[in-house]
Amino acid sequence: MAGGGDLQSAKKRKRENAEGIPKRKPPQAKGGESGAKRKEYHGARAGHGAAGEAVAKKQPVTARDRRLAAKEMVESRKMKRKRHYSLEKELTKLWEKMRCHNVSKEERSKLVSEALRKMDGKYLDIAGSHVTARVLQTCVKWCSQSERDAIFNALQPHLLTLSRKKYAVFLVKKLIKLATKKQFAWFISTLHGHIAKLLRHVIGAAVVDYAFQRATQPQKRQLLLELYSTELQLFKDLTVQSSRSLLETISKLGLQKSSVLQYMTLVIQAILEKGIVEYSIVHTVILEYFTIADKTSASDVIRQLIPLLTQGSSVIDVDEASVAPELPNKTKDKKKRLSEPLIVRIMHSREGLKIGMSCLKHGSAKDRKKIIKSLKGHVMKLALNDFGCLFITCILSIVDDTKLVSKIVIQELAKHIKQLIFDKNGRRPLLQLLHPLCSRYLPPADLACLSYNVPSLISREGEASESAAEIISENKVDTVADKEHGSLEGTQIASDSKKDPSQRRHELLIKNELAEALIQSCIENVGELLRTNLAKDVLYEVAVGGKDYILEGIADRIHMLHDAIASDAAQPKTEDIEHAFENFHSSRVIRRLVIECPAFAVTLWKKALEGKCKIWADGHSSKVVAAFLESPSSKVRDLAKSELQPLVDTGILKIPDHKAVEK
Repeated sequence: MAGGGDLQSAKKRKRENAEGIPKRKPPQAKGGESGAKRKEYHGARAGHGAAGEAVAKKQPVTARDRRLAAKEMVESRKMKRKRHYSLEKELTKLWEKMRCHNVSKEERSKLVSEALRKMDGKYLDIAGSHVTARVLQTCVKWCSQSERDAIFNALQPHLLTLSRKKYAVFLVKKLIKLATKKQFAWFISTLHGHIAKLLRHVIGAAVVDYAFQRATQPQKRQLLLELYSTELQLFKDLTVQSSRSLLETISKLGLQKSSVLQYMTLVIQAILEKGIVEYSIVHTVILEYFTIADKTSASDVIRQLIPLLTQGSSVIDVDEASVAPELPNKTKDKKKRLSEPLIVRIMHSREGLKIGMSCLKHGSAKDRKKIIKSLKGHVMKLALNDFGCLFITCILSIVDDTKLVSKIVIQELAKHIKQLIFDKNGRRPLLQLLHPLCSRYLPPADLACLSYNVPSLISREGEASESAAEIISENKVDTVADKEHGSLEGTQIASDSKKDPSQRRHELLIKNELAEALIQSCIENVGELLRTNLAKDVLYEVAVGGKDYILEGIADRIHMLHDAIASDAAQPKTEDIEHAFENFHSSRVIRRLVIECPAFAVTLWKKALEGKCKIWADGHSSKVVAAFLESPSSKVRDLAKSELQPLVDTGILKIPDHKAVEK
């Protein structure tokens, strides 16, 4: 029976809970306290039916009611958790209006002023929120200079702290971008003593690099000097000195090279352990470190850099847009950037290029293979980049594994051959294969960059530095290139490459049919190539067969190209398109071909000029006609002499005085 009584009691309690009857026990009267509370309690229990109905009415029944109840609960929790939640909602509404493109300047100014008025005195709290930080960033962008100065002054003591915060970092970068010279100089001075620590911070490193890129040369040196030794970090006055390199700083301040090397090793190792190597300031520090590092230290840094630079690589599908058409373009671009290896992303500066080339030149064969494989799907982006094209050029010049280079690099270049020919950067890898290290196509700074080597890792001391100095100071690169048979053998790259440069060029051009694709594109677009400033150089090199006549194996195709050029030049004058002899660019390249390539000169004479020289003896076309008398080939001179000499004697055709004409 006892068990039955317990079961009934449990059922009764369950029923009371379901009907909303209070569970608490009746209050006990204390001392002289009346029994009013007890009566109130029993009255509540007596009317538990009505109370249960009221509670049941408050419970959400439909799905809409449940959503509204959940929304109210979330709102109440946010109001308790966030200090400025109601302000955040107001600012968000203003932000949605002010960031629209169709808002007038006056209306936007009013909205910005209203938002700043609401945020006044709360800038520090607002800068840390992922919502309001964007509002404040937009306000900084569109507000007046006086309002911007007020924001900068309010956040001035906290900028270093904000530089480490996930969302506030964008506000700090915006303030740096729009800061006055005085404000920016103040920010640079506040970074003193914190550079090394911030460079080890994933978020803070972005702020330091952003300031470094916007700084003047003396300010850049001021930021870098702190990373050289403890003394320069502690004593700010020492950083204010005009030095252009680490070696010069050591000499001027009388620092010990061994202590500087030890300190910089600790700084760089800490940065490499964090994997923060995508920033220009880090590249500059590492390159400065290489100038004093011994062979072991430099090799250790390169060995640690290679995995960091090649990680994150994945093949990008060329039909990515068709796979995910619902994604906006901005999201697609972001995903594409994230899939790129770091070695592609650092090619935005000359320092990043030198870091990549150091790893390529001084890494092992296995390291080179890893680097090249990481470029799969990204070769065209590099080839069209100002500095990336030089990295591709370096790969084509020093890597002996031509099968791997052909599979990863050459195949992708061949698919976009026309785009490369007409692009100012894309043509450089092609020209490097056709005519290596030619100063006509590569400026001295780029040639010096291609010859860069880590001093302690080259086998012949001083060779690379002498080569670079010769290229820059004397600008006699053609002579250097000719002596070294058009390869990078003049630099220290040759010590790491065993294959003959001519053999490497032949395997990359002829065996992989890149040359065939190149000539076919030239034949199909000959008129456009002749009249385009940049593309005409590729056409010329293909037409002459390249340096050392590297295209000898496909001489029949070169003759077809000669016929195509001559046929274009043989066309009569029209108003639709400028004639090849009268166009500035095409007349110059045809003149060069006549002088340098006797076979082409004969073809052009027979197809376009024989019996018509008097028509073309004036203007730009006269340079083409006179070239037949300037040709070093006696066959070409004899072919045209009978028709051109009378024009010269009568003064119709003028040739430069320094050119001797045989009579």
